[in-house]
Amino acid sequence: MRKLVFFAVIGVLALGSCKSSKKAATTPYTPASQQEAAAPAVPPKVFTVPESKPAPTQPVAEEKPVTVRQEAITFTQPEEQTTNSYFIITGSFSNMDNAKNFRQTLISEGFTPIIVQSETGYYRVTVDSYSNEAAARERLLQIRQNYPKYADTWLLIKK
Repeated sequence: MRKLVFFAVIGVLALGSCKSSKKAATTPYTPASQQEAAAPAVPPKVFTVPESKPAPTQPVAEEKPVTVRQEAITFTQPEEQTTNSYFIITGSFSNMDNAKNFRQTLISEGFTPIIVQSETGYYRVTVDSYSNEAAARERLLQIRQNYPKYADTWLLIKK
């Protein structure tokens, strides 16, 4: 009998402890389509974006610093030789044919380029040469501004 009472007490405790503390829903379920019809129309939230400042009329070009290299050079055509020391380089090639092709492109754009060979073996295509560094830098910046595709133009100083 003790066993029976013991199992009965255990059974009551087990069933009693499994009660849910949640309360049942007091409102009946209604489908979403009926809820939308019954609910008043709520305007959607509208987010505003702050107005941006008007763009400047002249775009500000970020200028790259001028690359300067000092090399010993020789002229590929002796008649083109000059005593100037500052050369504006628009192209550099390891193959002479490529340098000549680029020279033809520059001629068609109105430049008068010459080809020099550097001590490193590269053929440099130069569009202007100057005896004064300030004048060379000014022309280099002018080329970069007027011809954006030559934005990587640099300055060669003859040793």
